[in-house]
Amino acid sequence: MKRIALIGMPNAGKSTLFNRMSGANAKVANWPGVTVDLLTAKLLLAGEMTELVDLPGIYDLHGFSDDEQIVRHFLCNNTIDLVLIVANASQVDRQLSLALQLRSLGLPAVLLLNMSDEAKNLGITINTEQLSQQLGYPTALISAKYGQGYSDAYRLIETSLQNSSPTPAQTLEQNFAVDQEMENELETIVRNSVDLPTQISHPLTEKLDKVMLHPILGLPLFFVIMYMVFQTIYTLGAPLQDLVAWLLEGFRDLILVPLLSSLPALLSDFLINGVFDGIATVASFVPVIILFFLMMAVVEDSGYLSRAAFLMDALMTRMGLDGRSFVMLLMGFGCNVPALMGTRTMRSRGLRLLTMLVIPFSLCSARLQVFVFMATALFAPSQAPLVLFSLYIMSFVTVIITALLFKGRFNSQEPFALELPPYRFPTSRQMFLRGWHEISHFLHRATKFITIGVVLVWILTNMPYGVEPASSASWSGWIGDVMSPILSPAGINPELTVALIFGFVAKEIVIGALAVIYGLEGTALMQGIAQQIDWVQAYSFMLFTLIYTPCLSTIATLRAEAKSAWFTTLALVWPMTLAWSISAGFYQMARYLGY
Repeated sequence: MKRIALIGMPNAGKSTLFNRMSGANAKVANWPGVTVDLLTAKLLLAGEMTELVDLPGIYDLHGFSDDEQIVRHFLCNNTIDLVLIVANASQVDRQLSLALQLRSLGLPAVLLLNMSDEAKNLGITINTEQLSQQLGYPTALISAKYGQGYSDAYRLIETSLQNSSPTPAQTLEQNFAVDQEMENELETIVRNSVDLPTQISHPLTEKLDKVMLHPILGLPLFFVIMYMVFQTIYTLGAPLQDLVAWLLEGFRDLILVPLLSSLPALLSDFLINGVFDGIATVASFVPVIILFFLMMAVVEDSGYLSRAAFLMDALMTRMGLDGRSFVMLLMGFGCNVPALMGTRTMRSRGLRLLTMLVIPFSLCSARLQVFVFMATALFAPSQAPLVLFSLYIMSFVTVIITALLFKGRFNSQEPFALELPPYRFPTSRQMFLRGWHEISHFLHRATKFITIGVVLVWILTNMPYGVEPASSASWSGWIGDVMSPILSPAGINPELTVALIFGFVAKEIVIGALAVIYGLEGTALMQGIAQQIDWVQAYSFMLFTLIYTPCLSTIATLRAEAKSAWFTTLALVWPMTLAWSISAGFYQMARYLGY
């Protein structure tokens, strides 16, 4: 099978191109010489199955960031049939340097000048034939966002793939050209092939930035926008969640229960009240998670995420972090694991470790479903979005506390440089593909953990055989009673305690565990919990869930990225300590005030 490597600078649209080419066929794979997972997809090109590998966005093959080393290691440890170089056509004078570096390695390549629509609007004219002759690479203008120029690009890719011969990996390491020679050649190529206007401007971007980046209004506006995101997620997601829960409940009562009625009572209870109720309760939150990913895709792909990092940089710097740390925190809203991996772009180990320490406090999608569930069960519809937003703010409070306490231990002097792309609203196709990739990854991960988790919870709540499920005589009751002296000051009862224990494995399990413990699902589960606890206990539980020790996948990623047992231990112990302190403090204060 032939192999194509996709390489480009950050913000060149490489991921958009990969998503368009791969559709819904992308998967994660591990590669020799590269200690991380990379996105891959299998495509039919020139009548032959071809593997497309999406490499991290980099500025320079000579750099020392982890992402740059990952790309070098991949090129030096894997046979490459063709490289697709993705460059931003509106910044072609700056982005061809990477193509020249790759040419010095002797790699067969095709240059795809993306965002050709933006370049045209800015008055930039590129002579692709002249550029191709001088650079030595077939060149095409495309727009990955709108699908323009794809037929020509695919023709070039297939022709180049048929004519190329695999480049042995071991010959690549020492073939870099001298930087100064490349700079001189780059100037010549741009002068002969590109017609640049005297002044390049983005009128809409400039107008919006006067408001979005306003020194006084910028930050408040950011938090207003994030509140609107959560308001939209809850307003649209709650009815959809109720609909899915109603459908699953109907399937349970009308089909599943009669179908399994002939089985032994213990087995029937295990399949219905254990496996089905646990998985169904979590499945009802899938619409909320989809909405969450779609909304975050708009925030990220529009270019506003970079501006949020710019706005927050001054504050983050006082905490020993920088704007990139803030970007990683926002990435952690989807999942903490890729956000942790994104810190590889930071050259300073101190900055990287401090950023990794605070990322797990991000309100990830797995925690979001717990909060939506609790907010719906214990709070009025008008209050629920405010509850969610308050937890979002609390995640930043915990980041600030942690960073201020540990910034002396993790020092950094690395300067912060950030490119602000023009505003772009993603197309419906982009949003669909982004949402599909994210939700499929979530479901793949969640299904595995939830199935195992609900089975274990059922065993704990129903054993020893013959005891009343989830009673103090069961194994789960015993665990809850043992942990009660520790968590009761925070208002967390034994049932919630057991759910928290399984939440350490994966936060997706928490709601499924509660469904098994209470023997209820959907609306009935919400009503059952609302009869046992009040809003103070519910909010304390949500605070604890937000802050306490991250899931096993996050811990494993922390260990792999930090390569430090001491740091991993700190990342385990500190959040648990902080979670107990804040939850217990809130609960005791609320009770003291008479709530």
